[in-house]
Amino acid sequence: MKRVVVTGLGMINAVGNDKESSFKAICEGECGIDTITLFNPENYSVKIAAQVKDFDPTTVMAPKEVKKADRFIHLGLKAAKEAMTDANLEEDTDMERFGISAGSGIGGLPSIEKNSIILENRGPRRISPFFIPGALVNMLGGFVSIEHGTKGPNLSSVTACAAGTHAISEAAKTIMCGGADKMLVVSAECAITGVGVGGFAAMKALSTNNENPKTASRPFDANRDGFVMGEGAAALVLETYEDAVARGANIYGELIGFGESGDANHITTPSLDGPARAMKAAYKMAGEPKLDYVNAHGTSTPINDKNETAAVKELLGGKENCPPMSSIKGQIGHCLGAAGGIEAVTCLMAMRDGILPPTINNETPDENCDLDYVTTGSRKAELNIVMSNSFGFGGTNGVLIFKKI
Repeated sequence: MKRVVVTGLGMINAVGNDKESSFKAICEGECGIDTITLFNPENYSVKIAAQVKDFDPTTVMAPKEVKKADRFIHLGLKAAKEAMTDANLEEDTDMERFGISAGSGIGGLPSIEKNSIILENRGPRRISPFFIPGALVNMLGGFVSIEHGTKGPNLSSVTACAAGTHAISEAAKTIMCGGADKMLVVSAECAITGVGVGGFAAMKALSTNNENPKTASRPFDANRDGFVMGEGAAALVLETYEDAVARGANIYGELIGFGESGDANHITTPSLDGPARAMKAAYKMAGEPKLDYVNAHGTSTPINDKNETAAVKELLGGKENCPPMSSIKGQIGHCLGAAGGIEAVTCLMAMRDGILPPTINNETPDENCDLDYVTTGSRKAELNIVMSNSFGFGGTNGVLIFKKI
């Protein structure tokens, strides 16, 4: 099969509106979590989230077009534009061999909420004609493909918090099997709405540490009490190794392994077995290499962090064989369907710069979470092979392994 490399990156999240500022802030341990302003959280048990700040959608869409698309699409267009510019593609690129792979866990939840209220209060005739095409998950790929003229496969992954990771592996499969020469992967999420926060809060999945938003997300810490919702987007340009070399492209890394599995266990509670099998599949495909870093799913929930730690130890044959592992969700919250894309971009930039992003707010040891989580700030390191984990509701798991070239 064809080798697949990454030649363009884009990212926007709660600590930065582009990949360089975001990555710098993540490595410096900055936290983008604060009191919610996208809606009035006064009557909610959870009042905090990691919102994207100072983003103007008219920078990626004409003002009259903005209302035709949900916020998650706006964020996705921003990340995609940055990645395409970063890839520095040639003018004669064959766009019929250039596809899209998009991912989102929920999609246009703000639009769904808004138009449901309109329906209830003003009747069906007042529903926006742009509601459906602006809220569908696959319209993330639709809008992006129209913007950039890609005419190859147009795919979408809707696999909860593993969607961003699955979008990358689906794109890689398409290239490996000859369905396209290049793929633009875009994952985006914006679910910080009344119904979104209220729904996750009803499940008792979110941290309720409203008084201390900067320390509410505490991956692997003994006092963690749930995740904090985030929003954002990421984009990656994938292409064949041969094409990238032929055009002298900057190569961030090669995707040498990916693994997918299902828990078949519980609709929301993660298992240990499912994530472990996804890791093993990716690890086997990659040739069972020495891992230099693991970017954890690390949600700051009691069960996930314990199970993920145990699964990594099972994969590598014990604590003594495990490399440093960290979660960036203390900085940017849990971006749901965009999380895997953002974390993949972070992994590739970490390899580029030789730096381990820290796990912030990890202060109290947990006997079930006993690995090196890079808790005292970012750390310089030689990174040649890194792994990124993503696990979602419904027991859907995805794992990626990248190699520096």
